[in-house]
Amino acid sequence: MKIGTKNLYTRETWLEACLKSIPPGSRILDAGAGERKYKKFCRLLEYVSQDFAQYDGKGDARGLQTGVWDQSKLDIVSDITAIPKPDDFFDAIMCIEVFEHLPDPLAAIREFARLLRPGGALILTAPFCSLTHFAPYHFYTGFSRYFYETNLPACGFHVDELVENGNYFEYLAQEVRRIPTVAEQYSTRRTTLLESLAMRLVLNMLDRFSESGKGSSELLHYGCFVRALKR
Repeated sequence: MKIGTKNLYTRETWLEACLKSIPPGSRILDAGAGERKYKKFCRLLEYVSQDFAQYDGKGDARGLQTGVWDQSKLDIVSDITAIPKPDDFFDAIMCIEVFEHLPDPLAAIREFARLLRPGGALILTAPFCSLTHFAPYHFYTGFSRYFYETNLPACGFHVDELVENGNYFEYLAQEVRRIPTVAEQYSTRRTTLLESLAMRLVLNMLDRFSESGKGSSELLHYGCFVRALKR
C-alpha cells in the first residue's frame, strides 16, 4: 500500500486478529459502537453494541462529518460511563476510535473495569493525533502511550499489548494526501498541476525516509492499539 494510506487497514487487521484470540461464545461489548462496523469480526462471540446515539452525521457542520449515520440497530443506548449492565457482566470490551469523542475518557475506563470480569480483555484504539471530526463531539486530538500506561493500571488493568500504528513520515504523508480535499473545502483555490507534482515528490521523499528510518513513531504516529487485562 502507498505511504499515508495504511492507517485504517493496519488498525482493522490488528483488531480482527485481536478479536480472534477471544474464546468463542464470550460476551463482548462494543462500547461507542456507532454503526457497528466491527460486528463482522465478532461472528463467534456474543456481540452487544452500545452508543449514546446522539451523533446524526451532520453534527455542528464543522470539521470532518460523515453526512449520514445510522444507529438504529444498537443494543444499548446510554452514556458510555453508565452502561446498564451488572458488574463483571462482559468477558471482553472493545472501544475503537472513541476516546477522542468522550468528555471524560477516564470515567469510561473505570466503567469498563466495573463491567469486565476478572481476566477479561479490554481492546482499545484511539488516535495519537487527529483532525476535528464528528464535532461537536470531539474533545481530544489524541492520546499517547503514556495515557494508557499511566491510567489503565490505575484503574485495575494490566497492559498486555501496546502498538503504535505508523510513524512520523507516514502521518505526514496522510496529511499531504489530504491537502487537495481540505483546500477545496476551506480555500478558494485548488492545487495546480505543479503543486500536485510537488506533493508527489514529497510523498516519494517521505516513503524513502519511512522505509529507512527507525523510531520516529515516538514523535508522531496514527494512534495506539492497546490490549489490557482486568486484574
